[in-house]
Amino acid sequence: MAKWLPILLRRSGRCLVATVALECAISAARAQVYIPNIPLPPLPSGQEPPPLPHKESPLIEQFPDGPSQPPAFTIPVGTLGFSPPGPFYLLRRQSLVSLDFLDESRLLFTFRVQQLMRRDDADDAADKERQIRAEVLTLPEGKIESQAQWVVPDPLRYLWMLKDGHFLLRDSDGLDQGDSALKITPYLRLPGRLLWLAMDSTQQVLVANSLEPADAAQKSAQATADLATGPATATTDQQKPEVPQTLVVRTLQRESGRQIQITRVPWTNQTTDWPIGSEGYLSSSKGSGREWLVTLKTFTGGSKVVASVDSSCAPTADYLSKEELLIATCDPGGGRLIAMSESGNRLWEVIRTSNVMLPLLITAQNGTRLAREILVLKQITKHYRHAIGAKEVIGQKVTVFNASDGKVVLDAPLTPMLDGGGNAAISPSGRRVALLSGGAIQVFDLPEPAPPPAAAR
Repeated sequence: MAKWLPILLRRSGRCLVATVALECAISAARAQVYIPNIPLPPLPSGQEPPPLPHKESPLIEQFPDGPSQPPAFTIPVGTLGFSPPGPFYLLRRQSLVSLDFLDESRLLFTFRVQQLMRRDDADDAADKERQIRAEVLTLPEGKIESQAQWVVPDPLRYLWMLKDGHFLLRDSDGLDQGDSALKITPYLRLPGRLLWLAMDSTQQVLVANSLEPADAAQKSAQATADLATGPATATTDQQKPEVPQTLVVRTLQRESGRQIQITRVPWTNQTTDWPIGSEGYLSSSKGSGREWLVTLKTFTGGSKVVASVDSSCAPTADYLSKEELLIATCDPGGGRLIAMSESGNRLWEVIRTSNVMLPLLITAQNGTRLAREILVLKQITKHYRHAIGAKEVIGQKVTVFNASDGKVVLDAPLTPMLDGGGNAAISPSGRRVALLSGGAIQVFDLPEPAPPPAAAR
């Protein structure tokens, strides 16, 4: 399951330092699709950029020449009809590919079909349909078991995997559900344009974020009731009559469709993005000095502090499994990635490098392994005074960790660079990793992972 920067949403207070400001700028701009440069806050008058660390400093991300171990086998993608996109897509955050495991022996490979671009596409790309080719590949031979052609409404993310070999597919009306034979059935219909969704690690809870006409938003409780088996348990309505469009965030029980919570705000506003668990949302709040508190706010209205960390900016937190969190902190030299149990025990931590941007997090369905995709820059982010362009990117890489102890089990480059993600996947058991790189799907067999920390206790 991949954790993606949400569209039109951002975490409160995340723009306190340059490295985190990058994520805020991207998050706000993704609805516009095209991002030629990423703006950074200017340095105070008369202040010079900080000196660069030595190239062998642990704060500098090194770009690998190749994977840290050879793949078990590869599947050439040219014969599957895939051709790499041009470099002009870099920093546009478009979803051009999705590589996903259906099970340990089958991959779902989907990608945009290359077509001639109309002259006005650059102006209204967010409203243009895209043709997507879908292929189910058997492993290790790469034989096409089934295939289909889909139409998706725009360049944003279009596919989310479920744990039973099914998946959710975004279309112009909401979401469809598909199976391993690529049979598609309607799943969720909304009165507006679906922008983004997320699920908790157990996939019991789904959050859907949509942009809807004001009159439709006022009737959204009734519209959602058509999908649900029970009434909403909480509603927050900040709708203003004069606002023509409203951002609607629905929290649902995934299988039953029962509405848990609905929030409506004017579309020009940005609300807080809280990573979700099966019981509620995570948020960060300032303590004393450099202390930040990570709090679980339950769907029933309660709250509890699950972690306290030292950071010079608002930390971000994501669920790796039902009871394990990954918290990213920052300081002037970089920061740390800290794995913690929901009870507050620190499990492991690693240094967070300072010359990277646009991190994407991918987790195995059983919570045993995680992968972190990043773009590696030529300089640390604070070196750039106003903007970062594509020419400053060295390349894209992925690092795979054990969730139990933080040990790196795979480090590899990804080509072409796809900053929208979708070019790396972990199998349900955590024993296989698939990467789209070097004109092929590279599949790596890894040692048996240790059980998630919570399961081991």
